[in-house]
Amino acid sequence: MLTDTYTLNNGVKIPVVGFGTWQTPSGEVAKESVLAALNSGYRHIDTAAAYGNEESVGEGIKASGINRHDLFVTTKLWNSDHGYDKTKQAIDTSLEKLGLDYLDLYLIHWPNPAAMRDHWAELNAESWQAMEEAVKAGKIRAIGVSNFRKHHLDELLKTAEIKPAVNQNYLNPSDMQEDLVKYNNELGILNEAYSPLGTGGLLGNETVKAVGEHYGKSPAQVLIRWSLQHGFLPLPKSVHPKYIEANAEVFDFEISPEDMKTLDGLHGAAKVANDPDEVDF
Repeated sequence: MLTDTYTLNNGVKIPVVGFGTWQTPSGEVAKESVLAALNSGYRHIDTAAAYGNEESVGEGIKASGINRHDLFVTTKLWNSDHGYDKTKQAIDTSLEKLGLDYLDLYLIHWPNPAAMRDHWAELNAESWQAMEEAVKAGKIRAIGVSNFRKHHLDELLKTAEIKPAVNQNYLNPSDMQEDLVKYNNELGILNEAYSPLGTGGLLGNETVKAVGEHYGKSPAQVLIRWSLQHGFLPLPKSVHPKYIEANAEVFDFEISPEDMKTLDGLHGAAKVANDPDEVDF
């Protein structure tokens, strides 16, 4: 069920499927899609300062009338706000835009922004300190990272008092990032999967479609189920109520080990993850 949870390394419970809002335009579209997701039973909403839709996401949450304590809300620190003082301000800005008193999860969105290539580790450490203080102040329940590779995690862990609870990455059959997933697991860091449908690039894949036909499920449902069976936390997104609802119908079937292996073999069938040390933003 959508209310099933994983337990993070600090004891906080997080619903096993989240509703993603990347590329969802601010305004009525974001508000209504979040409202549709909450009405369909989702209780975990994922946004980011960089998405430019935090205010609209907050409006959708408010319009739902659901008790705040029954929801899990994630947002993220953008590249221009790395560093201690900027991070403190960014947390408060996100809370204000979302209309919330606290965040359930706050992530550093990228480890190595283009403008900070020569001192990224130092700035991540400063941002992390500000995030740890926000945890102690009751503004955030759990903190984590996104798009971090092993060497970024290793640098952060040199100074971190609180271990990251989550590492959110591009994870789907087109790029399983197996070494990174294994390392996160060894550290007790939950693997969250953004773009679990390969940013849509796997929905027309013949192998995925064939597996779906076998179970009477759509390609999207197969890919979300695949993610769950790998122990990931998928963050599917849609702005269409019927797809939002369908993406939640993944708890009434199980993909066989043989079919999982077939799906695992689709490396490169859609795009692969960007190298965070080489992105130009």
